[in-house]
Amino acid sequence: CLAAMATLPAVRLSVLSRNILAASARMQAARQLSARPSEPEVLTETSGPVRSLVLNRPKALNALTLTMVRDISKYLKEWTKDKSVHVITMKGVGGKAFCAGGDVVAISKSGSGLLGDNGALARDFFREEYIADYELATVPVPYVALIDGITMGGGVGVSVNGRFRVATEKTLFAMPETAIGLFPDVGGSYFLPRLEGALGIYLALTGARLKGADVFRSGVATHFVPAEKIQALEQKLTHVQSRDPEEVKKVLDAFHTPVDGELLPEVRAHINSCFAADSVEAIIAKLEALKGVPWAAETVQTMRRMSPLSMKITFEQLHRGRSLSLAECLKMEYRITQHCMAGKDFYEGIRAVLVDKDQKPVWSHARVEDVAASEVAAHFAPVQHELHLHH
Repeated sequence: CLAAMATLPAVRLSVLSRNILAASARMQAARQLSARPSEPEVLTETSGPVRSLVLNRPKALNALTLTMVRDISKYLKEWTKDKSVHVITMKGVGGKAFCAGGDVVAISKSGSGLLGDNGALARDFFREEYIADYELATVPVPYVALIDGITMGGGVGVSVNGRFRVATEKTLFAMPETAIGLFPDVGGSYFLPRLEGALGIYLALTGARLKGADVFRSGVATHFVPAEKIQALEQKLTHVQSRDPEEVKKVLDAFHTPVDGELLPEVRAHINSCFAADSVEAIIAKLEALKGVPWAAETVQTMRRMSPLSMKITFEQLHRGRSLSLAECLKMEYRITQHCMAGKDFYEGIRAVLVDKDQKPVWSHARVEDVAASEVAAHFAPVQHELHLHH
């Protein structure tokens, strides 16, 4: 087409150019129109006193958009006021995922200027996502997250902060943010350091995955129920007579399947000894000193692939989070996100992992040893528009 255009007279060329541009614009508009969801990204279900939030982006593994986050907040407010609502549940459509995270590609386009919104989405998404996470944590109606499938990042935020989390054999939990130049947010600084031993810092730095019953053993889930019994559990919840959490707990306890065995028995002692060290550098040194332990060598390799800056921020974030409330953690995390949006590693991580998919990010620092403490501390400094949570 371009070669043919080069042989045409200038007048005809300008007309042709205009026609091509107009056709291109029409095609783009048509694509955008067809991309609009034919049904809502958050569906709702009513069954007696139970209201369900159903995450409905199965092709994107139910990753959260700003619209979804706003819908969650809207329905929570409506249902809290309705005294006939005794239980709220959340689940994902498609059979694969509960929720695999947030729409970080769109956020990176916003923050880098490609979206043309002056960075609004990069500010608003995190702000409104954290508000929704906090609302789910504090809602006066008993809330049950049915985390049957992939549950990562933003999906952890809308589940783990809630009172009840039901895992199945299909649950896959991870906080893989250090691989994309971010940090385990959505309340990660609150719940991760409160897991037993040094498990939280291990999951946070490495993005390690927990599967099935291990999600319950770790404390990430409050109950373990086989996937085939989830429908029966949902049905039983419709008999709940009040907003008393103990009544909901009795139903969940009745469906809970006892889980034998320990969490990660082969490496748990190593996790607790290595990841209890007082810096990322010290953790790596302890892992490297474990000669003849394949897991240790693999873990070091994994950590060397992560953003060094992200790992240092994450370590500090979890250290601070130990003594903070959830609200204080979310406010701190919002500050960190906005400093990350002004940096380089987040955009490079998204490019390498999710856009170009070459898995070869060039981070702003080659090694954790190169990251200055002052640079880490700067990510915790106040920002122009702070996060405000109302309860």
